Amino acid sequence: MTDPRTTALHTRHEALGASFTDFGGWLMPVRYTSDLAEHRAVREAAGLFDISHMAEFLITGPDAAPFLDYALAGKPSAMVDGKAKYSLVLSEDGGIVDDVIVYRIAADRFLVVANAANREAVSRAFAERSRRRPTAEALSANAPDPSTSFALIPGASDMPVIEDVTDHLSLVAVQGPRAQEVLGSLSLLEDISPPLDALGYYAWSQASMAGEWVLIARTGYTGEDGFELLVPNSLCESLWDALLTVGAPLGLVPAGLAARDTLRLEAGMPLYGHELSRQVRPEQAGLGRVVARDKADFVGKSALENPLPPDAPVLVGLTGSGRRAGRAGYAVLAGDDIVGEVTSGALSPTLGHPIAMAFVDPAAADPGTDLLLDVRGTLIPATVTALPFYRRNR
Repeated sequence: MTDPRTTALHTRHEALGASFTDFGGWLMPVRYTSDLAEHRAVREAAGLFDISHMAEFLITGPDAAPFLDYALAGKPSAMVDGKAKYSLVLSEDGGIVDDVIVYRIAADRFLVVANAANREAVSRAFAERSRRRPTAEALSANAPDPSTSFALIPGASDMPVIEDVTDHLSLVAVQGPRAQEVLGSLSLLEDISPPLDALGYYAWSQASMAGEWVLIARTGYTGEDGFELLVPNSLCESLWDALLTVGAPLGLVPAGLAARDTLRLEAGMPLYGHELSRQVRPEQAGLGRVVARDKADFVGKSALENPLPPDAPVLVGLTGSGRRAGRAGYAVLAGDDIVGEVTSGALSPTLGHPIAMAFVDPAAADPGTDLLLDVRGTLIPATVTALPFYRRNR
């Protein structure tokens, strides 16, 4: 078995006393002080995360946009420069290979950020799909025969260039209501354009640091306002140190994967391997809106045109009382009948009661439905609740 990889910030995490866990093949900080303190810091002030385990792919060339329209469930060609979009990599049978964020850097240049554990799967999918180039006709919803809108073109000179740039880049996230204040206090970042106070959600700014290009995206995985900063590995330690220095007076603390998990759960955000997998179609996970069905063709389109079986499980939120929370794999019951399974669960630090996400039978999925969780042999009441569990004040 291969030892897990470490990020460019590993020595910084050790110096801060972090506990580590193997996550997606990377040795990542799970906590520094306490899960609860780090979670609350993000909700009340700001938290600093190392997310350099994420995979990054640069897609360039005149066919980059139509290629991504075909390779992904969304429609990156409709984005304008400076924007980002959540999307899915689907399999031919409509299952989810990964969920990704796409950044449009320029007309012929995109950055795709994927999950660490799915780096190889996404790389293989892109390589296979790059052999199929959409024609101009394929960009139209009125293509007469979508099956002929793409042609195999081994060795074609105008195929997009796909580069896995993961090993050269680091990614850190500043999340929380004071995130903009923290970044605004950072003198290391120069020439930020557009300025952060003009940056909308799922958009990005460019900046320079020590003469190097930096991407600052107003994105995140916590349900709070915040930013994710992509920098060369060589600058990451300096950026991390500076963020901790300027952020400490504002309440910023380093935060690990444990807090990240409870934060994303409160925000109803899915995690690959829990809520998302190759066995789950987008509409089952509440992600039907992510699929641009008006495209002439894309991988998975034919499968998604077939309706789900009427008994296909769907993702719901569950809330409980007391202090015992359902965990991944716990059974969900309606009376004596098992109707589903928990995918993620925790005692919510913000809300003070148990929350969970679960796949359940459609007949048990309506908000307000009373169910039971089998928590190690004890049946705990739970109620179906619309996601997300938590929304920040805007």
